[in-house]
Amino acid sequence: MSSTTDRFIDAVFDFERAVHAQDPQAQQQAHKEMHRLYESATPAELSQGGKRLADVLADVQQGPRSSIAVLIGACVEGGADPVVCAPSVLANLAVSLDDATEFAQRWAAADVGDAPDPEQVELDPELFEYFGFAPTLSWWTLDDWSRAGLAMLQHKAVRQKFGHAGREIIRERHDALGEVSDRWDKCLGYALIVLDDEPIIVLHRETGTGYTMRMTGIGDNFQLHTLLADALIGGGHIPGEAPAAEAVAMCRDMPGMVHTTGSFNLVAPDGSWIWNEGTPSDIPVVDGTRLLVLDPPPYPRTWPAGRFFPDMVGDLTLERVLTEAETAAWFQHVSPAKGPTDD
Repeated sequence: MSSTTDRFIDAVFDFERAVHAQDPQAQQQAHKEMHRLYESATPAELSQGGKRLADVLADVQQGPRSSIAVLIGACVEGGADPVVCAPSVLANLAVSLDDATEFAQRWAAADVGDAPDPEQVELDPELFEYFGFAPTLSWWTLDDWSRAGLAMLQHKAVRQKFGHAGREIIRERHDALGEVSDRWDKCLGYALIVLDDEPIIVLHRETGTGYTMRMTGIGDNFQLHTLLADALIGGGHIPGEAPAAEAVAMCRDMPGMVHTTGSFNLVAPDGSWIWNEGTPSDIPVVDGTRLLVLDPPPYPRTWPAGRFFPDMVGDLTLERVLTEAETAAWFQHVSPAKGPTDD
């Protein structure tokens, strides 16, 4: 008889057996048990369970498959190895995005009004006949796949394993869906373009100084802005008010958010503004390296400092201060600062 601490993994074993036996009723029962017992599962169970569910995911019927992917994501959040669990989840996410795009295209061609909102409209089985089984089901389960994919992509080891090219495939399919529907997911979109171990040249216009830095796992430019102020102002390199240590820690790996005040205006080499609401990938590449200019803030800005992705560890390191000659060479690429609406 199983103890109370291994009942979740027993349910996982039952689910595996039901999948291999192609027994839908037994799958459904084991599925319910896994969800019921998840909260009381030990880290060891979640680690083992996540791997086993990922291994069997491709054999699960399309209907419940997305829900199992969400459970795999929950196991990863509880300590399962994301690198082991990610391949099957991200492969299915890519397929689901393609199928959902096909549904949106077919719906538009039918000219029957706005596409249904899966959160507001219950799936009508008759839609399978008109729009296809996989496209229709993917349209209704897309949020599950996005949620599961995000659980994987918040881990640097997963992003490194799949590399830019692997994530680019999913990003292209996600963007294609956004072109034909309103289902573009900001969180997924941002996760797919996160930069890791990315070098960046930062120029401070007022002092005429420059810095070589490196960023990893930064979800948006609010987070980047806070870490820049810590490294340069807090590090004593430029004048200004440094963010609180708590705000900096929350932008790296500490849970929560705390209000902070902006120290700069982030500017591209051509003088256009780089918005805090954007991502570090918005920073242009010049001579093979991203180049960012820091100007004085045009007006006071405050925001809750923290991480856009709560489970993604972020970091920004100052590698060295540029020499005067190096700084001057980089400033040759920089135009005068512009306002937000300047051409």
